[in-house]
Amino acid sequence: MTSRFTELVVDCRDPELLAAFWCEALDFTVLDRTEGKVEIGSWEPTVEAVRAGQAPPTLVFIQVPEGKTVKNRLHLDVSPIDATTDEEVTRLLSLGATRRDVGQGAVRSWVVMADPEGNEFDVLRTLAPSTPIAPSA
Repeated sequence: MTSRFTELVVDCRDPELLAAFWCEALDFTVLDRTEGKVEIGSWEPTVEAVRAGQAPPTLVFIQVPEGKTVKNRLHLDVSPIDATTDEEVTRLLSLGATRRDVGQGAVRSWVVMADPEGNEFDVLRTLAPSTPIAPSA
């Protein structure tokens, strides 16, 4: 017997705000929306697809009454795929993220940020090709 990692749930005050931020940040879409809950993802999970093999989990934002008070014990790492790390940090700042100091020090290969509700995440090294890919004819 085995299980699949299917969702990562984030408690928050405003599920719509965080879903909108993370949809823009990750190029995800809203998969399900009910009162106090929004689920987003890069694909539409089906029972058959999940049973067939491990696939990317969805993010589920659940409304709770309390705000965030301490550093997250679990956080997301994101890697830019078509820009430099600095360019991605600038883009995420324009979407409502902030830089965060969690004691990481000044010289790191990643940038610690927080989403609009203060949940920390890291922007890692870029995965963009070092030379532009020529469009196919």
